[in-house]
Amino acid sequence: MSDRFVVPAAPVVVEEIIKRSRFLTVIERIQTGAEARALQARLKAQHPEASHHCLAFVAGPPGCTRDIGASDDGEPAGSAGRPMLNVLLGSEVGQLAAVSVRYYGGTKLGVGGLVRAYAGGVKLALESLTTQPFVPMSQLEVRGEYADLPMVEYLVQQHNGEVLAPHFDTGIRLELALPTAELAAFEADLRQRSGGRLVIDKPSQG
Repeated sequence: MSDRFVVPAAPVVVEEIIKRSRFLTVIERIQTGAEARALQARLKAQHPEASHHCLAFVAGPPGCTRDIGASDDGEPAGSAGRPMLNVLLGSEVGQLAAVSVRYYGGTKLGVGGLVRAYAGGVKLALESLTTQPFVPMSQLEVRGEYADLPMVEYLVQQHNGEVLAPHFDTGIRLELALPTAELAAFEADLRQRSGGRLVIDKPSQG
């Protein structure tokens, strides 16, 4: 599977009123099914009075069915999550989840009406979605002394990475994520600037 594809650059939210029901459709970038379900749970907490919080996600590259999912969240089977998922699978965007929050307005839409409403909300959100190229990332761990922290943080920034989690004890232990293409240069710079005293754990693909 090619690493050359696009992912959401920023969350997007669109709103529609369909036969007095209010639909809020949210699209965000995710990388796992767990992150997609966390998004659904967050929107349930933000909209506790809504009648449904339907979910669809594609955690891998565009069209890849290895890590996908959908939830009707109480709507008739197949009327919400699957139509939303079909739109995502055809979108040519990877690593994204859509949650549609429905406030029931008192008028039933029927299964066909629900399919059109939920799929249409995702299509509308995708029209507003900005994207960016997917960048393969690697994770690694660096251990050293407190005095090394500014230098490590500077190099991480210079190589377009980020510190995922810092740990402080008798020394520092930093969990890092860097673009895979930058990894060799980052390690070389780190060893040169530290005189080889820092410990770099073997990276894993992320």
